Order: sequence, then structure tokens, then C-alpha cells
Amino acid sequence: MEVYKVEKPASTETVQAITELMMEQMNSLSGGTTEESLLHTVQLVLNPESQAEFFVAEENRQLVGCAFLNKGIGLDKGGAYVWLNDLYVKKEFRRKGIARKILLKVLYWAEHHEFKGIELETGVNNAATKRLYNSLGFYDIVSKRYGRTLT
Repeated sequence: MEVYKVEKPASTETVQAITELMMEQMNSLSGGTTEESLLHTVQLVLNPESQAEFFVAEENRQLVGCAFLNKGIGLDKGGAYVWLNDLYVKKEFRRKGIARKILLKVLYWAEHHEFKGIELETGVNNAATKRLYNSLGFYDIVSKRYGRTLT
């Protein structure tokens, strides 16, 4: 298995493969995202000017896992940091260490690009994910995230 950051601009095949993989993730979360909307978003991420990245895990020429992140600047961080939006592994490939390998690749990349930290959000009842994050040095930050959709 290979884990790597997707180079920009990405091929049409790569864009489609990431869209299909992340559509599985979106369907498992809310089901409100259309494939057309997601394809547009993946294309935006893989634009060379984008401040977002995809890291993928590939096995036998098939994408089996993915991390989607944004680069930000935080006053509390004293500089640039990474916000990990999504981490997803196909159901049939879970519990094989793939999510850990993706996160380790993201951590290595972030450290070597002088980011000050990585933040993410996970469900309060997701014990397995919390164990994974804690095992890699992540810790709980008490907060409540709010959002509003804009038209």
C-alpha cells in the first residue's frame, strides 16, 4: 500500500476516484451532498491555487482511504496550522492501520512544511477514532463548533 499527497493539478481519473471515495464518506454522514457538488469541491481542492490538500491510501491501484485538509493561520498557533476536515477509509479496509498510515503521512508533511499544529473534530461517541488520535499525540480541546450555510 502507498500513502501520498495528491499532486496538483490532478488527472481526471484521480479527481473521479477521490470523488467516489469521498461520496461514500458523505453518504455515511448525512446523505445531503450530491455527487455533482462533491466533484466540484474536489476540483477546487486540486486546483494549484487551493489552500487545501488530499492525502490518499492506494492499494492495488484502488483508493481505499483519504484525508482532506485545509491550511489556515491561527493567532493562537503563532502561524500556519492544518485543519483536518475528513479522514475516511473504506469499510472493507478498516482495522488494518490505514487511517494511522494516512495520519502519519499528514503529520510528517505538516512538520516538514513548518506548520505549528493540526486540529480536527470527531464525534464524542467515536471511541476507536479517539484512541487513534490520542495514540498519535492529539489531545482534547474543549470547544463547541458552530456553523451556518450561506447561499
